[in-house]
Amino acid sequence: MALITETYLRAQLIKGLANPFPVTEGDKLTPAAADFLKERGIRLQRVASEPSGTLPPNFLPVGVSNRHVHLAPHHIDMLFGNGYRLTPLRELSQKGQFAAVETVAVKGPYGSLSNVRILGPLRGATQVEISRTDGFELGVHPPIRLSGDLADTPGITLVGTKGTVTLNEGLIIAKNHVHASPEEAQILRLNHGDRIHVQAMGERSIIFADVIVRVSPQYSLDFHIDRDEANAAHLTTGDTVQIISKNAERRLR
Repeated sequence: MALITETYLRAQLIKGLANPFPVTEGDKLTPAAADFLKERGIRLQRVASEPSGTLPPNFLPVGVSNRHVHLAPHHIDMLFGNGYRLTPLRELSQKGQFAAVETVAVKGPYGSLSNVRILGPLRGATQVEISRTDGFELGVHPPIRLSGDLADTPGITLVGTKGTVTLNEGLIIAKNHVHASPEEAQILRLNHGDRIHVQAMGERSIIFADVIVRVSPQYSLDFHIDRDEANAAHLTTGDTVQIISKNAERRLR
């Protein structure tokens, strides 16, 4: 039996998806994955043996996130002009989210980062996600936080084509976490707020401890890490890690 997710299928787009797509009788195809194939006119084909590359139980696909910016509506106006709309460049692993053509410069006390990608759609609050290595270059030391937890975080300056925005807060290093739909979480026996340990299975078998699980109908299965973590574990988007323990007693409130 294998778990086939939308995130896995997106990662396979680079190599090309077979049409029809082979699945075995015991495979679990998530609803998001089924919709992904249907939208692209790809049929399913039942085969006798397990197709190579699909995810075994208790494995998670990896999504590596580089530095990026989420913008609030009023800030996109200040950076690019009134009424400006982002131009999608490519889809991301999470349904409805995209990398935009537009980028900004991020300026700190001692340095700057150019061409930092904006991710859409727009959000209620502007958030800048960088790695610890990026922080050294900027001269800032943001805390490790889950997305949206911006209270008492440092600010930063963003520079667009039409203006500049100086944030009072909103700069974080994203805490690694797992996204999952309710169906995917059920298959993996995970719940929203669970904290799990996962292990990279390559030459650097690093264990990521206290990884928080976030479950929502809008999510697709994905183990989300930043560039520093990926480099340390020799991981790239589309690789897999294994769940090695679960601690369901500790939950998000």
